[in-house]
Amino acid sequence: MRAPFLHEAYPALAPLYPFAFENDFVLSWQPSFCADSMQAAIGLCALYCVLCYAGRHWMATRAPYDLKTALAGWNLLLATFSFCGAVRTVPFLLDSIYQRGWYQSICSEATDHYGNGPTGLWVALFIFSKVPELVDTFFIVVRKKPLIFLHWYHHITVLMFCWHAFAVRSASGLYFVAMNYSVHAIMYFYYFLTAVGYRPRWALMVTAVQLSQMVVGVAVCTMSVFYIHRGDSCHVDHANLKWGILMYSSYLVLFLKFFIERYCFAPKKSIKKTQ
Repeated sequence: MRAPFLHEAYPALAPLYPFAFENDFVLSWQPSFCADSMQAAIGLCALYCVLCYAGRHWMATRAPYDLKTALAGWNLLLATFSFCGAVRTVPFLLDSIYQRGWYQSICSEATDHYGNGPTGLWVALFIFSKVPELVDTFFIVVRKKPLIFLHWYHHITVLMFCWHAFAVRSASGLYFVAMNYSVHAIMYFYYFLTAVGYRPRWALMVTAVQLSQMVVGVAVCTMSVFYIHRGDSCHVDHANLKWGILMYSSYLVLFLKFFIERYCFAPKKSIKKTQ
């Protein structure tokens, strides 16, 4: 039996869910599409890496493009999209934890848990948004900004992990989606402000919330392993869980390294925005 949508559990919230395309969303072809297109996703990641290298080589003898207006618009678009996604996924996740507990929120069957309705729609949109997000790197390359390992590694591993997780309907995927939406809403809004010439003083907070996301990700994966080892029924794909542990652990190390180098050892005047 599926979990009730948030506006069904709390009728007072119904005015916040006025759109039929959200409320009537039913998961259908999307997971099978991801399963059938895994090879295409791998090829896209390979092409992305080639274009990163070729783009930097092509720009080596050329002046950087400005593109501040385009960059500001792109970051504002992603910030708005991420904020909308967070509004639709975070409250449902928090209510699920409160009403059904940690075990159910991690190990429930994904379709019955969050797969349909507003939350399901925004989970699906999140998965497919990982492809256009690769455009981030275009702005870095043509503006001749530093293309650090963490940036492109994060893009390709997130795309592959999300594609596979959606294909196998990983139960704990809602944690990743809700956290990533929330972090990206803050991060891309910060990037938008810097693109229009305003440098906020809360850059440290952006990196801190990115780092906290990895801590929670490792914790959720660890709890999944605990429930499985205890013999509980847990709708988590074992292969996806292994990749999730590797991915989150590597992110945690890389973001912690970035945090230490940027805020603990780098002089304040040398701190530069990275995207």
